[in-house]
Amino acid sequence: MKKQNIYLLIILLVGLGSCTTRPTAGILIGSVPTESGLIAGIKGHNPDIMVFKGIPYATPPLDNLRWKEPLPAGKWEGVRKCDTFGPVAMQKMSAPRGEYTPEFFIPPDASMSEDCLYLNIWSSARSSKEKRPVFVYIHGGGFVENSGSIALFDGESMAQKGLVFVTLNYRLGIFGFFSHPELTKESSHQASGNYGILDQIAALKWVKNNIEAFGGDPENVTIAGQSAGSLSVNALSVSPLARGLFHRIIAESGACVLPGSFGGTGDLQRAEARGLDLMESAGIKSFQEMRNLSSADLQGLLPRGTGLVVDGYVITEPIPDTYAKGKQAPVPLLTGWNANEIQTDFTISLKQYHEELLREFGEEAGIVFELYPATTDEEAQIARKKMASELRFGIQNYAWARTQSLLTNVPVFLYYFNRHMPAEGELKKYGAFHTAEIPYAYDNLSKMNRPWEPADFELAKVLSAYWANFAITGNPNAEGLPLWPTFDVDKGRAMVLDIRSAASKHPYFAALEIFYRKGLN
Repeated sequence: MKKQNIYLLIILLVGLGSCTTRPTAGILIGSVPTESGLIAGIKGHNPDIMVFKGIPYATPPLDNLRWKEPLPAGKWEGVRKCDTFGPVAMQKMSAPRGEYTPEFFIPPDASMSEDCLYLNIWSSARSSKEKRPVFVYIHGGGFVENSGSIALFDGESMAQKGLVFVTLNYRLGIFGFFSHPELTKESSHQASGNYGILDQIAALKWVKNNIEAFGGDPENVTIAGQSAGSLSVNALSVSPLARGLFHRIIAESGACVLPGSFGGTGDLQRAEARGLDLMESAGIKSFQEMRNLSSADLQGLLPRGTGLVVDGYVITEPIPDTYAKGKQAPVPLLTGWNANEIQTDFTISLKQYHEELLREFGEEAGIVFELYPATTDEEAQIARKKMASELRFGIQNYAWARTQSLLTNVPVFLYYFNRHMPAEGELKKYGAFHTAEIPYAYDNLSKMNRPWEPADFELAKVLSAYWANFAITGNPNAEGLPLWPTFDVDKGRAMVLDIRSAASKHPYFAALEIFYRKGLN
């Protein structure tokens, strides 16, 4: 055996596993210890990256564990092969639509099951003593679709930047966010719903207890998410059950910091009433009958009542109330949204547009109109559509940044993603749409079939470096990158991410301040 291979063997035996040569992508390697037993992973496309797919982080929530708080994963003998992604959570399979091309969805042949509580790890560490920053990404999809295993969330590029990168699946739709009086009654915490968030907390506990074996630092964990994933990390920021399990937050296009936000929190009684209404509309006579339904039959029901619930256990009060009191997790925050989040067309005349602004904003309507101007009916429709991006998505992440920045010694970084993703044909019209930043932020342009330009690869390099730096130090800045100043209410500065990224006062700062004040009232 060559001297360098003997040296590599010693490193892997002492640290993360064992193999006698550097195998090619997909070859099973190593044996890493976890609380449940040994696991083996595979080499990534870059042979320096080890990939562990389908690691169970909780007991499968089947049979009498359906609609229950997740239990720790069971133990096994020998070495478990973790070379294949676990099943995705139960969901209605979605087809490409509008701006969302096939890359944004799980493959149509993906395995699907209620047995879905698995996570995936990418790491280039060679010793459990390396203490690398850990990055846990929580996928979006409106709490009803998607998975941590799609190619756009592949962690290999981020692992090459020195992170231990983690993705996960959690229960969705009626399996993850269903409330019912019977479920509340049988719970030792008198709570129901939020099972998907409990899954995320279980995954974070697993990371805290096991990630050191993969070269990660359990005391330096960043949680990140986009859309419903961003709303998830927002919920984790206020949940007493998640306190101490993470140390930084990245939140992309989703939050519930001002009242009335999209997908926000409802009280438990209303959630239970929605559950009862769902059963009645489906002709289900008893809760036991509901519980006995198959996965397929349950999935066939409309996913009504899904979303976060103020259950008194996972979420103890409305999220805006916690933020108003300044009682959220006092950790560094990087957050923002995209320029064209909303793609819905508005049918509105110029006259109606003026009337709406006056009705909604009174004396400040003129300021809003200057930022969203129009001189014709067509321009009014475009302006109203643009304003909707800030009113539905932007204002919540802005409010989060604004509120968090008022905490002592907590740095906050605000971004505005403005790059129109290159496209051909009809896809050109969507611009910087909801989710468009994902392939840039995680350096995965190669996973998408788009007519990328050199500027896109440069933006992906910059954006993913910001994300990685923030996970490493709590600050996105580093030598060679455009300076990203911290956010403060007086200056309203944000990093505008585009072909030429630069920091400036947020282009809609004045309107956001108006929207913020209105949201408080």
